[in-house]
Amino acid sequence: MRLRPVCTIAAAAVLALSLGACGDKVAKITHGETEASYLDVGGLKYQVQISRALNPRDVEDHGYLIGLGPGDQQLTSQETWFGVFMRVQNPTNQPRPTASDYTITDTEGTVFRPLPLTAVNLFAYRPGTLGPSGITPIPGSAPAEGPIQGSLLLFKIPFANLENRPLELEIRSPQAPQESASVALDI
Repeated sequence: MRLRPVCTIAAAAVLALSLGACGDKVAKITHGETEASYLDVGGLKYQVQISRALNPRDVEDHGYLIGLGPGDQQLTSQETWFGVFMRVQNPTNQPRPTASDYTITDTEGTVFRPLPLTAVNLFAYRPGTLGPSGITPIPGSAPAEGPIQGSLLLFKIPFANLENRPLELEIRSPQAPQESASVALDI
């Protein structure tokens, strides 16, 4: 006869634990140890799909380098093109501006900014407003359907700085510049 109260107490404890877990919210993520991390900035989720050096003689990579300004088209023998391919998602039901302030910093504090790319580059990341539940790159677009499935931020980085790892990509909120997130880039 005493089995019923024990079962009732056990069932109540299980129910209390499961309901208590429902109140837990996932913490805002502002640093990623790997590129696969989703970072929370300005109400949006940013993810580096991949980062890598680009080879202008490679057919795929050549397309990523279209649309460079006249002063940015040449590399010195000490530099390489470095691409960071981003995916951004708006999980809210409100339009939100996407970040326009990205930097890469090496372990010695050297800062690199992305190069501007003209409209002829279909893969270039373009800041703007992302609608409710929106994603960039836009599904069905060349960058979304390409092998990387991300929009390109293009940098010129000296080979020597690639040795100063980890390189950190920082993303600043367009609404509150003091709000940022960073991720270690895989090289």
